[in-house]
Parts: sequence; structure tokens; C-alpha cells
Amino acid sequence: MVNWVVVWPKHMEQFEVSESQTFLFIYFKVLHAGSTNKNAFKTLIAAEYSGIQVELVKNFEMGVSNKTPEFLKMNPIGKVPVLETPDGPIFESNAIARYVTRLKADNPLYGSSLIDYARIEQWIDFATLEIDANILRWFIPRIGFAVYLPPAEEAAIAALKRSLTALNTHLSSSTYLVGHSLTLADIIMTCNLTLGFSRLLTKTFTSEFPHVERYFWTMVNQPNFRKILGELKQTESVPPVQKPSHQKEPAKPKEPAIPKAKEESKKETKKEPAKPKAEEADEAEEAPKPKPKNPLDLLAPSKMILDDWKRLYSNTKTNFREVAIKGFWEMYDPEGYSLWFCDYKYNDENTVSFVTLNKVGGFLQRMDLARKYAFGKMLVIGSGPPFKVKGLWLFRGQDVPQFVIDECYDMELYEWKKVDITDEEQKERVSQMIEDHEPFEGEPLLDAKCFK
Repeated sequence: MVNWVVVWPKHMEQFEVSESQTFLFIYFKVLHAGSTNKNAFKTLIAAEYSGIQVELVKNFEMGVSNKTPEFLKMNPIGKVPVLETPDGPIFESNAIARYVTRLKADNPLYGSSLIDYARIEQWIDFATLEIDANILRWFIPRIGFAVYLPPAEEAAIAALKRSLTALNTHLSSSTYLVGHSLTLADIIMTCNLTLGFSRLLTKTFTSEFPHVERYFWTMVNQPNFRKILGELKQTESVPPVQKPSHQKEPAKPKEPAIPKAKEESKKETKKEPAKPKAEEADEAEEAPKPKPKNPLDLLAPSKMILDDWKRLYSNTKTNFREVAIKGFWEMYDPEGYSLWFCDYKYNDENTVSFVTLNKVGGFLQRMDLARKYAFGKMLVIGSGPPFKVKGLWLFRGQDVPQFVIDECYDMELYEWKKVDITDEEQKERVSQMIEDHEPFEGEPLLDAKCFK
């Protein structure tokens, strides 16, 4: 007969044991972290696969629980997670996950050979230094926990894309990172990607890395992952930039009291004293800076009123070719506006219909910054994969607006060609794209989306 006794860290109850009784003591490991901490997920998932008891501490409050003397004794810099064990605390999430994994002898999460072990460690480092670090460099300034600098964000996105490209290439011929079964490297990689997929990486962004997409959704839908992570949904947009929470408006220096004698002296001399530099700086800060005008607002007036065209398009329900299309060409001002065809560069990757549609939807969402200056039609073409994505855009001015190119990264995913309206074939193609003509260029339409 075996009697089970739970023994928590820091204390052991006293039990009287008879000769006929055998007690098996189980030491629970207590993990100090919030219930949504993706770094804590690494340990909790590894524990599920390893059959190790790890208890997530209850009522943990970030910024409060990790500032107590008891917590700081375990980790002097107050970072989470921290694992409390019978042999003392451990901090740093990868170290904790490694510890829990090694508690099980010959754990398959660490492979079956020395080369497996080395490659698992290789991908853990890659997941930390190349994936997690660049996701955080992009994410943290946007939510106001660091100063937002556009060049720094661009560098972070470029580095992340480079890393995801390498990961995508590896996963093109592999289900897992190492060998033919799941390892600790997969757990850490997936947990690091979780923040990206749930807060930053839209369908449009991740569709460039189809093998990473497949890998991520395969991992998070494994039972042991779902038990810890729950149901995950991919973000539909990148969070807007927030002002750093620690950044406060500079306090204005109080004006010094001026003795009456000095005031009278000033009246007699009628001279204005030089203002302290601090006051000059305050006045400069208080002076409202004129908002720079969009270059398109400085163009010569156009006879085409974009809102009139959008209204005509929306309100025409029947006889579209004779009413809306005819009206468009009557309104169109080739001096004030230009028409552009766009073709997606990577149509061979459009193998899943809903992913392709989400890709187009995300692009239109990010084009919202150009709503005042543009009208667009995006067609998803084909009865089966790979689906083709083609578009038509009307822009104010004679070029694709530079501010759109700078701020909407999807633009570089398309080939852009200016429409020559003196070419009747191109002009007819414009008309067909506006009216969702089907079949379009010999193929059925899967969907047509309008930006107006």
C-alpha cells in the first residue's frame, strides 16, 4: 500500500509512519507568473509533455507580486517567471523550461542523440535571439513601453522577416524543428511566435511564410498546447502607436516674484528683460505647430470630385455599365488623377481560399490612410488554387502616393503598372474591373472587394 503525500516548497508536514505504510513524497514546483505570460507557457507545456507537476501561483499581479521582498529574494531584478523548487528558485524562462524537461529521465523532448541535443539548443537560441527579440523590438514601442522610432521599427521588421524566411525554408521539408517528433525547441519557438501571431502578425504578413503558418497552427492545436494556451486567434491589425506611459509633460517653471522696486525700474526704463531660456523653451513648446499638409492637398484643383464618384458607384444597383461605368469616364480627370493596375507577385502561394481573401482584406484595411485620395477594386480570381489577386486603383495625382508606399508595407507585394487610357484594351479592362465582370480574363471570380 502506497500513501501519497503532497509536500510544498519551504515546508514539510510531520507524519507518523507505521511499518506497514510507505509514503511517496511529491514535490510540486511553483511557477510565479501571470496566467497570460507567454514565457511561463514554455514551462507549463513542457511539464504537460513530461508528466511533471508544476503549479502556477494564484493571484499573481504583475508590478505588485514581483516587487515584494519575497519575490526579489528569488530574483533580485524582479523579472518573471520564477520557478520555486525544493532546491531553491530558478529564473529565466528558457532555463526553467530546460530544468523541468530534464526532471524526466531520457525525456524525448531533448532528442535521442548528441546531435539532436545540439540542434534543439540551436533552435532554442534562434527562437530567442532572432524571433522573440525582433517581435519585442517591434511590439514594445507600439504599446507605449518604449520610445517609438520609425527607423528602429523598420529595422526590427526587416530582421524579423529575415529570420522568418530562414525558419520557413527549414520547415518547408520538416514538420518539427529537430527530427521527427516534437521537442523542447518546438515548445519554445511556438510560445515565442504566440505573441507575434496574436498581437502583430496579420494574415497578410504571415502569408509570406506559409510553412511557418502551417507549423504554428499545427503546434498550438496539439492537446497539451491547447490545455495551456486555450484557443488562439490571429490578429487582424497591428496595434496603433501609443505614447510611452512613463513620458510626462515637462513641468513649467514658475515665474519668479518680482520686487516692486524692480517693477518701477522697469516702467521707467521701459525695457523688456531677456527671458530665461527655460521660459523660451516653454513658449516654443506651447506654440501649436502647424500640421504639415499632405502633398496631394497642394495639387491644383481637379474637376473630378472623388466622393461624387464613390456615391455613384454605391448607389447604382441596376444597369451598372450604362450608369456607373459611363458616369466614371465622364467624371474621370486624367490630369488630376491616375489609374493603376496591380498584380500580386506571389500568386503561386495563394493555395487556400480563405487565407487569400484575408490577405486582400488586410491590405484594404491598411490602405485606410489613403481613403481621402483613392478608390480601389481588388479581384480574387480562379475556381481553384492557386488563386490570382489583381487590382485597380484610382489615385489623386500622377503617381502612386509616396506616403502610401512608405506606410503600407503590402504595396511592395504587388507589381504596379500605370493605365494608359488611350489604349482601348486597357480602358475596357478598367471598366470590367470596376463592374466585377465575370468571367474576368477567362476565369471566374472567387470574390471582389471594393475600397471606397
